[in-house]
Amino acid sequence: MAAPSWAQQGPLRIEITEGVIEPMPVAVPDFVAETPGAADWARRIARVVAADLTGTGLFREIPQEAHIATITSFASPVAFADWRAVNAQALVTGAVAVRGDRIEVKFRVWDVFAGAELGQGLRFQGTTESWRRMAHKVADAVYSRITGEGGYFDSRVAFVSETGPKGERQKRLAVMDYDGENLRYLTGGDSLVLAPRFSPTGDRLLYTSYETGRPRIYLLDVGSVTRRALPTEPGATAFSPRFSPDGRQVLYSQAAGGNTDLWRLDIASGRTERLTRAPSIETAPSYSPDGARIVFESDRSGGQQLYVMEAGGGRPRRISFGQGRYGTPVWSPRGDRIAFTKQAGGRFHIGVMRTDGSDERLLTASFLDESPTWAPNGRVLMFSRETQGERGTSAIYSVDVSGRNLKRVPTPAGASDPSWGPLQD
Repeated sequence: MAAPSWAQQGPLRIEITEGVIEPMPVAVPDFVAETPGAADWARRIARVVAADLTGTGLFREIPQEAHIATITSFASPVAFADWRAVNAQALVTGAVAVRGDRIEVKFRVWDVFAGAELGQGLRFQGTTESWRRMAHKVADAVYSRITGEGGYFDSRVAFVSETGPKGERQKRLAVMDYDGENLRYLTGGDSLVLAPRFSPTGDRLLYTSYETGRPRIYLLDVGSVTRRALPTEPGATAFSPRFSPDGRQVLYSQAAGGNTDLWRLDIASGRTERLTRAPSIETAPSYSPDGARIVFESDRSGGQQLYVMEAGGGRPRRISFGQGRYGTPVWSPRGDRIAFTKQAGGRFHIGVMRTDGSDERLLTASFLDESPTWAPNGRVLMFSRETQGERGTSAIYSVDVSGRNLKRVPTPAGASDPSWGPLQD
């Protein structure tokens, strides 16, 4: 849960420590074109790999104009002395072949100072339309070999796209690659939509829509863009849905008779079950990765705080005790942390804490930060940020779990309510 450090002792590896030092220098020369017409693809793929790595804040790319050596063949020996001369610690080499609408990418990762390959080379194949995905897969493998952690580049983010003035915004569900590319809209702007949530397999989305005049939960197939409303109690209002880790159940909030509690729905049978029975407001539930526990927000103590209880219900245990109000908790994919939104001192923050409430850390601060969502590897968070005033706009930002590397995720219009999906197959 801290910043990166690296040292040339044994195999090349970035280790997560409490120190903050310079990112690891890495060289990513343009990949070799092995067939006619592949040169542009090879260059573009290498640029995406480099952007993925440097975007983490853990790596610094050696500019190509500083390179002494030239990679002309994937099979040729590496001139390690030339790469050491430009202070490269790691080197990524690759080759691309294009035949019709099919593309093949292969790559290797080298420890420059040790003069040895890290792991074995890999090969990815697909259509030319999927070239960015293959570049992300290469970057994921490089990242994993050097950090020892899972990657997150070959993933998608669902969110609410926002256009129009602040008081009359048109909101549509959209999905994009983690870096903002390959944007696709999933709904029109005829009705208000909120809080999309990816399924564990990334093929479905839950979201809340006001198209009937009151909030209702819908289940949408991302591939076919077909959807259906999920059954809830007659006359009740349902919102804040989230999948169980196995994707078979939906955890959500339901308001009826002036009270809001947590409920669970079995998707296949439509059977519902009430999990809490308190006069307070219980909402924003999230499962632990193993499905054994639930974290949620409640005002049962008089203020908005975070609680954990067994997945089947039972007596909740409060875990937040700091100054301010806590909300929108989300369990990390690693199971060791819970991200949350905190309002204190007139500012909003995105923070993380251990699952027992200890070691609370605030990662951001602004006029309005909310809706945290975890990367598949539990290393990075995305969230919504709203700027102040009548001309205020919404945007998605990402930040490392250490609080470093805060940056905006590019979207063509306003964006909010991100949901980071799993790594794609």
